[in-house]
Amino acid sequence: MESACKTDKLIIAQGNTCPICGQSNLTTKWSGHIVVLNVEKSEAAKKLGIKVNGTYAININD
Repeated sequence: MESACKTDKLIIAQGNTCPICGQSNLTTKWSGHIVVLNVEKSEAAKKLGIKVNGTYAININD
Protein backbone atom coordinates (compact mmCIF):
# COMPACT_ATOMS: atom_id res chain seq x y z
CA MET A 1 0.00 0.00 0.00
CA GLU A 2 1.26 3.46 -0.84
CA SER A 3 2.03 5.93 1.92
CA ALA A 4 2.06 9.71 1.87
CA CYS A 5 4.45 11.96 3.75
CA LYS A 6 2.55 14.02 6.33
CA THR A 7 4.96 16.92 5.84
CA ASP A 8 5.01 17.44 2.07
CA LYS A 9 2.29 14.96 0.94
CA LEU A 10 4.53 13.09 -1.52
CA ILE A 11 3.14 9.61 -2.21
CA ILE A 12 5.74 6.92 -1.64
CA ALA A 13 5.32 3.42 -3.11
CA GLN A 14 8.24 1.78 -1.30
CA GLY A 15 10.38 2.56 1.71
CA ASN A 16 9.88 4.15 5.09
CA THR A 17 11.28 7.64 4.53
CA CYS A 18 10.35 10.54 2.31
CA PRO A 19 12.99 11.23 -0.36
CA ILE A 20 12.21 14.97 -0.22
CA CYS A 21 12.33 15.74 3.51
CA GLY A 22 13.97 12.56 4.83
CA GLN A 23 11.35 12.06 7.53
CA SER A 24 9.56 8.81 8.31
CA ASN A 25 6.32 10.58 9.23
CA LEU A 26 4.16 8.63 6.73
CA THR A 27 0.49 7.68 6.62
CA THR A 28 -1.70 5.40 4.52
CA LYS A 29 -4.73 7.57 5.29
CA TRP A 30 -4.76 9.94 2.34
CA SER A 31 -7.18 10.70 -0.48
CA GLY A 32 -7.00 12.21 -3.93
CA HIS A 33 -3.76 12.79 -5.80
CA ILE A 34 -2.06 15.11 -8.24
CA VAL A 35 0.78 14.18 -10.58
CA VAL A 36 3.27 16.96 -11.25
CA LEU A 37 5.51 16.38 -14.27
CA ASN A 38 7.05 19.85 -14.63
CA VAL A 39 7.05 22.03 -11.52
CA GLU A 40 8.38 25.03 -13.44
CA LYS A 41 5.33 25.15 -15.75
CA SER A 42 2.61 23.81 -13.43
CA GLU A 43 0.23 26.40 -12.01
CA ALA A 44 -1.22 23.76 -9.68
CA ALA A 45 2.25 23.01 -8.29
CA LYS A 46 2.82 26.71 -7.64
CA LYS A 47 -0.50 27.06 -5.82
CA LEU A 48 0.15 23.93 -3.72
CA GLY A 49 3.77 24.85 -2.96
CA ILE A 50 5.18 21.77 -4.71
CA LYS A 51 8.87 22.10 -5.60
CA VAL A 52 9.71 18.56 -6.87
CA ASN A 53 8.08 16.49 -9.62
CA GLY A 54 6.10 13.54 -8.32
CA THR A 55 2.71 12.27 -7.17
CA TYR A 56 1.19 14.06 -4.19
CA ALA A 57 -1.80 13.41 -1.95
CA ILE A 58 -4.47 16.10 -1.96
CA ASN A 59 -5.75 15.33 1.56
CA ILE A 60 -4.04 13.71 4.53
CA ASN A 61 -6.77 12.15 6.68
CA ASP A 62 -4.64 11.28 9.68
